[in-house]
Amino acid sequence: MFLEITKNYPWMEQLKFTDSLGRDSTYYNPSLDFTCIQNGRSFCLTSDYNKEGKLEFSLWYNRPKNIKILFGLLGRREKMIVDEVWSIDFQTSLQYLQCFVDGEYEKIETLFMKS
Repeated sequence: MFLEITKNYPWMEQLKFTDSLGRDSTYYNPSLDFTCIQNGRSFCLTSDYNKEGKLEFSLWYNRPKNIKILFGLLGRREKMIVDEVWSIDFQTSLQYLQCFVDGEYEKIETLFMKS
């Protein structure tokens, strides 16, 4: 269901519509954001054009991460953070969305470690 929604979303039409409004009138590119209500993680696909004018995506992944408090002097705690990666093609974006839906979070985190 999630993949069908994403595949059928009118990405190019929405980008063209955004362009017709002008950059001063728009604040965000067309996006779809999916949230897991059980654990609060979310995965967002945001569309844009690449240098050739073709569709590409940035992926935004909101996840829990252990962070150091005051350089580790006060220990660690879990906090939700957002990781992002840019210039991803549509098929690869769909693969990572499938990983999110399937709960394969390690695969998604590997992508963000590479960038």
